[in-house]
Amino acid sequence: MICEGRVVVITGGARGIGAAHAEEFRRQGAHVLVNDVDGGDHGEDVSTWDGAKSLVDKAVADHGRLDVLVNNAGIVRDRMLVSTSEQEWDDVVRVHLKAHFLTMRHAAEHWRARSKAGEQVSGRIINTSSGAGLFGSVGQANYSAAKAGILGLTLVASAELARYGVTVNAIAPSARTRMTEELFPDLAGPEDVAPLVVWLGSEESAAVTGRVFEVEGGRIGVVTGHHRGPSVDRGSRWPVTEIGAAVADLITKTPEEIPVYGA
Repeated sequence: MICEGRVVVITGGARGIGAAHAEEFRRQGAHVLVNDVDGGDHGEDVSTWDGAKSLVDKAVADHGRLDVLVNNAGIVRDRMLVSTSEQEWDDVVRVHLKAHFLTMRHAAEHWRARSKAGEQVSGRIINTSSGAGLFGSVGQANYSAAKAGILGLTLVASAELARYGVTVNAIAPSARTRMTEELFPDLAGPEDVAPLVVWLGSEESAAVTGRVFEVEGGRIGVVTGHHRGPSVDRGSRWPVTEIGAAVADLITKTPEEIPVYGA
């Protein structure tokens, strides 16, 4: 069992992908604390400072420490951009992006304190993005933006927390959840995503950080992210009248982008 004795916190862990994560972590010997507003061991709202802090505090109070944080909680409020309300925007960004930040912030403080006390830390954070965060999705401007923000947060946190013995990775799963089951009934099951997440939460994954993984059924892929493409240096400031031709030439030399879902 690769997670024997490890203390794991999972947000949104009462159903769907989160519940599958919890089951597999337990199967691999972990102590699991489930946060979910619909049930679980901890029902507070982790998109608030106090709610996120209380989740980390409960793990430490119950088990003496925290080893793994899996950020999985989420909602959807799908609308075309022109029809999205301010509340629908704020709700999705709060539950996804802000909650990821808050739980990471309090977990990081816990791990930093342990590291500075001379303890050997083996902390793991696994965040949940999506294909919408990678490539965009028509009708999901709020969700796509929040999930893309999680990718940036993951990258920065992986660089900042490495000094404390913490790795930070993200997954972009394709699986049926309570958010997607009506829209995409043919997606693979949530139990197909869990093994990768559990491995990322184990001590075996110590050399892997700052990565994003796509996972669907039996397929696992590494997402390479943004890379600098073709460029042209004029050697001085560009006249506005020359920009159009330069951009057109650069685009012809650039590989075609993956289209936005639904476009």
